[in-house]
Amino acid sequence: MNDRLTIADKQYGSRLLVGTGKYQDFAQTRAALDTSGAEIVTVAIRRVNIGQHPDEPNLLDALPPDRFTILPNTAGCFTADEAVRTLMLARELLDGAALVKLEVLGDMRSLYPNMPETLKAAEILVKDGFEVMVYCADDPIQARMLEDLGCVAIMPLASLIGSGMGILNPWNLGLILGRIEVPVIVDAGVGTASDAAIAMELGCDGVLMNTAIAHAQNPIRMAGAMKMAVEAGREAFLAGRMAKKAYAADPSSPRAGLIGS
Repeated sequence: MNDRLTIADKQYGSRLLVGTGKYQDFAQTRAALDTSGAEIVTVAIRRVNIGQHPDEPNLLDALPPDRFTILPNTAGCFTADEAVRTLMLARELLDGAALVKLEVLGDMRSLYPNMPETLKAAEILVKDGFEVMVYCADDPIQARMLEDLGCVAIMPLASLIGSGMGILNPWNLGLILGRIEVPVIVDAGVGTASDAAIAMELGCDGVLMNTAIAHAQNPIRMAGAMKMAVEAGREAFLAGRMAKKAYAADPSSPRAGLIGS
């Protein structure tokens, strides 16, 4: 695609962001990411080794930072303090890389974001020089608050993490898109390619997913499907869909001028 995704003054050719958890092994992870065309890949610092455990396999051997933009995230953090400490560790492990994904969870069962703690962590991280992409509720007021704090991308959930339920509230996403100037990237809840296409048709700047690819019966093939869905949805958004016209039939082959009419 000619139009590129810009986050924190850096441009990317792909609008599909992909997680690195839940695959069979690092080889399958790399194969899925290559097929997806993703350039930004998220890594859960509390769950995946990127150098903090020298005696264990290192994900960066399979996903070198010179090929992918590694986006450390705070999956598994339930307080602002936990999230801030985790991302400070990530910055050290990634030689000072500032781009991060913040998520502060509310409870183990739903993994819904804890917004007061998210706002607290975002303010601390931005002041410390981080470029914060932030997982949040689909609340346009709090999304605007996060943008005002200096976050470089707003990432509202489509539905609960790992649920595969798709976009449950397109109206709230529309409200966020109407108020936010930084990129809006749907995060969590995508289950299949049509979900990704719908997110892009709504005007979202990108889609982030993990489980939808990693838990597919054929992850490699699903990665390719998601790549095409994001691209098709973006093209449809840029093209502008036809207006919906209830009970206003307009035949594609008009009768005027037919022989014998």
